[in-house]
Amino acid sequence: MPPAPYFRCMKTLRAPIFGVLAAIAITSTMDATGLSTFSALPLFPLLGLFWYLQRFSRAEVGLAWGQRRHYGLAALYPLSVVGAIILIAAASGVIDISHTNWKKAALNFALVTASNLLVVIITEEGFFRGWLWASLGRAGLRQPGILIWSSIAFSLWHWSAVMLNTGFNPPRAQVPVFMVNAIVMGAVWGLLRWISGSVIVSSVSHGLWNAMAYVFFGFGTRVGALGIKNTGFFAPEVGFLGLAVNLIFAVALWRWWKSRPRAAAST
Repeated sequence: MPPAPYFRCMKTLRAPIFGVLAAIAITSTMDATGLSTFSALPLFPLLGLFWYLQRFSRAEVGLAWGQRRHYGLAALYPLSVVGAIILIAAASGVIDISHTNWKKAALNFALVTASNLLVVIITEEGFFRGWLWASLGRAGLRQPGILIWSSIAFSLWHWSAVMLNTGFNPPRAQVPVFMVNAIVMGAVWGLLRWISGSVIVSSVSHGLWNAMAYVFFGFGTRVGALGIKNTGFFAPEVGFLGLAVNLIFAVALWRWWKSRPRAAAST
């Protein structure tokens, strides 16, 4: 018979487990029925419901501004990772901008950045780095454990977007890379939330990342503004190079954060 602490642990984890499973089930159903454009939106009422039921404060779910330097760190992630991939792609001669409409690309970039910033605060970031982060903390997990499990949940939530016919889904061979990469990206945004205490900071990074990744590299089978066709290697989310550079950034950010005495004391 399992020891008593096991049952106490499972009881405190009921809310985060049920919440994540509900999010995956609802989003998967919408992706399977042609509603993939709106499939992230149910995260908003789920966030509100579980936030209300568990009586979290705004600070606990990360609804704080953070400091100015945190926004610099938030922008550094997509700028450095995607920028490095672009430089490597340029050196490899795989960029083709002969047919690129840069005026349209610039407009798309601005629109995607602004719209994603507003949406992810109340959906992906608000749910996974906001409510789930707080719920796992109340269940007794320490910050490194929260970082790991919230990142895994974030990746699992994306399975239907890349496996079902949503228009965003990449070739099947790229799916495993994306799923692992989603854990790594979730960990980076989780670290930004941990460092700043703010899902607004992580949302800024997430919105800028989506704009750079999708406008410049495309999504699914669509080619982006840079005209790179070998996305299985060069793309930030579904490519091996993207996974490698993301891992490097995640490890560097983790080592920098853990080297700070204040960060060490908080764990």
